[in-house]
Amino acid sequence: MASRTASRWAAIRGRITAALRGTRVISVDEAGIELVASGDDRVIDVLFDDRRIWSFWLRRDTDLLSNGHRLAPWPDRMQRFLDGHTRLVVREHVATTAHFDREVTFGSGDRRIAFVNKRGLEISLDKSGRFSPTFSVRSEEQLVPLLDAMEVVTTMLHDLGIEAFPAYGTLLGAVREGTFLGHDSDADLGYVSSYSTPAEMIRESFELQRQITERGFATHRYSGGAFRIDVTEADGSSRGLDLFGGFFDSGRLYLLGEVGVPFEHDWIHPLGTCTLMGRAFPAPARPDLLLEAMYGPRWRVPDPAYRFETPQPVIDRFNAWFRGTTVWRRDWEREFALTGGRRPGRGASGLARRLAAETEAGTQVLDVGAGRARDALWLAGRGFPTTAYDYAPRGARGAMRLATAEGLPLESRTLNLTEWRSMLAETARLTRIDGPRAMLARHLVDATNRVGRDAFLRFARVALRGGGRLYADVWTGEGEPGFGLHPFDPDRLAELVESHGGSVLSLERLAPSDKRARGLGRVVASWS
Repeated sequence: MASRTASRWAAIRGRITAALRGTRVISVDEAGIELVASGDDRVIDVLFDDRRIWSFWLRRDTDLLSNGHRLAPWPDRMQRFLDGHTRLVVREHVATTAHFDREVTFGSGDRRIAFVNKRGLEISLDKSGRFSPTFSVRSEEQLVPLLDAMEVVTTMLHDLGIEAFPAYGTLLGAVREGTFLGHDSDADLGYVSSYSTPAEMIRESFELQRQITERGFATHRYSGGAFRIDVTEADGSSRGLDLFGGFFDSGRLYLLGEVGVPFEHDWIHPLGTCTLMGRAFPAPARPDLLLEAMYGPRWRVPDPAYRFETPQPVIDRFNAWFRGTTVWRRDWEREFALTGGRRPGRGASGLARRLAAETEAGTQVLDVGAGRARDALWLAGRGFPTTAYDYAPRGARGAMRLATAEGLPLESRTLNLTEWRSMLAETARLTRIDGPRAMLARHLVDATNRVGRDAFLRFARVALRGGGRLYADVWTGEGEPGFGLHPFDPDRLAELVESHGGSVLSLERLAPSDKRARGLGRVVASWS
């Protein structure tokens, strides 16, 4: 095995060395890195003052320009950091040969560019394209709580009859390097259920989540078969420990979130062991075969820019079996990761202003699909106790910080309209709270699916019973769509309201204008 691995590395280095002669960086500016690409597609690292911040594939992640050069545009999430000067190095990931090594300046800043978060922790882009304190900048002492949590969770699951093991990047790091991957930012556990149907595995996964929560861990569910366990590191920063469920069906292993391949039972069980940072953890009987199923035959070659290319039939199965409760949520979470923590503007939409003008002071407002909660913050500032609901609540963080600082009556709550248990639990909670209510739904109906729309109107029917009003806007298809919106006929919305026992008080169509980028359908309704 060692000799084959050594010869494989020698071959890779040889191909890269041959390509180096024709690969060169032409320029580096605010648009990105312009270069001439020669040889096979391969990983390029970008370092700022000797720290790897970003990696990309020479051809896959670049745009072909009219002059035959290629442009690697800066990721959107890097843009806000690019103001100042730095020693910028562009180099081959494996051969570590530099194509560019020079002091450069971006913007008008006169300081060294520093990739740090609000707590002052060094961050870089992880495998999901998010800025996180990756393992490369964490000490062993700082990672002790994560390792402890992995031991606690695997032991607890063993006691419950579940044999969990490190999976995905965590298994890859343990097998290939004996430690966490430097460019990774979370830890993964997987298990293969004794059940053989999605429904049974989902029920089992929710029971495991309840057991883990009862032991004091905070959790966040991704889908019917996977959830995250939050771990606080030694310096107070938070790290995710993901638990992915899987099962066998007709000779195939399905393991959330990327594996659906022919596989043998005895390649998983009985479990063996692997070593991670000096600690022994359970491991699949054939970890090499599982890693090949996860990352392909080149899993031994480091790739900080790796991108899962799960076959569409496997994605379709996982979506149908497990992800019906998280429709488009990942897209919204990524969108909010860019701007969700910023302070929202102080203005309000025309829909929110109309609600305020027609609603008695002191009425509780439920802003469903609040997004960054700009309208919710504005309404709370005018004396309306307001709840900002969203299934991606991180978008409201900036608004919540302002509301807390100013003592405004604003709260943020998670509500997932495509997960019945979430909607029904929140509906039951509201039935125990007296007082008049109004509901805002700006671009909610046109940003969810049929299941979400039906659940929303069921929620509105109960929450607004007794005369409460719903104010809803949808995009008609005219003008600019906005992120995540799908054209929706306001007449159809009126029909849905009436089918759920509501009365339509008004229906307007507002064309795009100088003040309005997109055409709107505005519906006001009430429930007696």
